[in-house]
Amino acid sequence: MGLTRVVLGILALVTLCDPSGRLVVDAETEKIDGGGLINLGNRERTWTPYMRLSSPLSEIQSITSYFSFRTFDPEGALFYGDTNNGEDWFVLFLRDGVPEMQIGKGDVLVSVAGGHKLNDGLWHKLELQSQGKFVVLKVNDHRELAMGLHSNEPDTQKEGFIRLALGGILVSEKKLLLPLNPLLDGCVKGGHWLNLSTPWDGTPAKTAMPCFPNIKAGSFFAGNGLAIFNTSDLLGVDPKEERIIITVNTSSTTLNGTILSLQSLQSQSTVLSVAEDTDSGMMILKVHKFDSTESTPINEKFDKDFISFDVIVKKTSVAFETKHVSSESHLGLTVEGDYSSILAEWNEGMLLAFGGVPDGADSGSDYLEGCLDSIFVQGQKIDLDQAFFKDASVSSHSCPV
Repeated sequence: MGLTRVVLGILALVTLCDPSGRLVVDAETEKIDGGGLINLGNRERTWTPYMRLSSPLSEIQSITSYFSFRTFDPEGALFYGDTNNGEDWFVLFLRDGVPEMQIGKGDVLVSVAGGHKLNDGLWHKLELQSQGKFVVLKVNDHRELAMGLHSNEPDTQKEGFIRLALGGILVSEKKLLLPLNPLLDGCVKGGHWLNLSTPWDGTPAKTAMPCFPNIKAGSFFAGNGLAIFNTSDLLGVDPKEERIIITVNTSSTTLNGTILSLQSLQSQSTVLSVAEDTDSGMMILKVHKFDSTESTPINEKFDKDFISFDVIVKKTSVAFETKHVSSESHLGLTVEGDYSSILAEWNEGMLLAFGGVPDGADSGSDYLEGCLDSIFVQGQKIDLDQAFFKDASVSSHSCPV
């Protein structure tokens, strides 16, 4: 299969296809205008792209696609396309904010990365074009990347289908040259996909989020869902320090709901939570004894100058410290008790949720509404795209301004 036809499929979704290569679309789909304003974050499953399209190769006359793209996200799948029932494929994605392209043809893989970082929150015009044996990526009308692939296999297939998708890949992720987290919090507009004007098929999200006119870096919670981590996937408790530190930074003064919660998988109970209630003007820290249903709720008044807080768990105490714009020092409180069981279970696995309290693997309650600028666990910055569950209403890397 020639490189030109591989590149024609610059987009991809996890879908089923009949033997001819035609896309078989699930019953629950919605039609999406490929030239409209599209939020790539509106999807529930990690490898399932947001929208997809299939067309006979005989209808393809243009070898160029272009669109505008905006994101703060450093990593994720942007475009994918394939022919020959997925044997020949192409994908464009971001890694550390830098564009990267891969082509797969049989057992041959080619990858190239470079150029300027695109995750600066600004709109960039991207154009992909097949030029003979090369794929060329232009950014803001400047040639940024070029990748070539030569094959001795004859280009004999003139029929069949091209499958296009946006926001994921169709082949197994094991075929990628390097591992990738495909989730991408970004928006696309003004798309021109080859010469195709057919509406795309998309799987509706439970809560579809718009592309906000203006954005800033951060994680936005719309009040409809949460993100959940297993603590065994995060940095463990340092044997020397014997403590857990969770840091949340926010410049928002309109938070409402549960900011974070920690749940024991052994006792099936929430051992601590931090919530902010703008109606009562209170910051609420709830610490639960690990071996009983008793709890010690500690209330502190909400301060509009509040910019960050730390939750510090030690064997004999849980500390809650806040930092304010008007003060360089931390203000806080400490709850004494036996919390050694939290330290012991952290490394084995607990549920650490941001934006709510988990009720199950994919649900929760008391959802947060507002923006968190950044989150750190054990000093490591947290990317919500790495959560084992994240509701589509949670924007991992962007907040409305």
